[in-house]
Amino acid sequence: MLKVNVGNTPSTETGQADIFEIDQKKDGWYIAGSRFDGDIASIGPNRFHVIWQNKSYNIEVFEQNAAEKSVHLLINGQHFFTSAKDNLDLLLEGMGMQAGATQKVNNVKAPMPGLIQSIAVSEGDEISKGDNLLVLVAMKMENVIKSSGSGIIKTLKVSPGQIVEKNQVLLEFQ
Repeated sequence: MLKVNVGNTPSTETGQADIFEIDQKKDGWYIAGSRFDGDIASIGPNRFHVIWQNKSYNIEVFEQNAAEKSVHLLINGQHFFTSAKDNLDLLLEGMGMQAGATQKVNNVKAPMPGLIQSIAVSEGDEISKGDNLLVLVAMKMENVIKSSGSGIIKTLKVSPGQIVEKNQVLLEFQ
């Protein structure tokens, strides 16, 4: 089973999205609980013609992102942006965990004890996933600590020259 989120804008936060379930059973596909009894024909690369519930749809797949489980479609001249959640995504969401590639970062902790050699960011800086945050020296090796997500730095909890312990909070995000 998939839960599909469909909206006319790339951001579904506008509240204009429809959510429905797609499920495959032994006797066919079901959309929002109703058996799909339509017809789908490929009419070219990434182009399809669908007849469903006595209506005709011309569909073009513009962009697919497998990691985010999203697709940008053009249906009868109108743009739609979809995102899908499978059973694993729904289970993780129910447990309060997100399986997505982008996660909000609350803070960064020291992965090991060491000495803060330098800090590459300041409070209020907006950073992206993979940006260098600071350099931690441990066992005579320089370890560049990178951001695992994006956000704005709220507070720096350390300064260059400071010795830190494992799991000590180094900085916090808003």
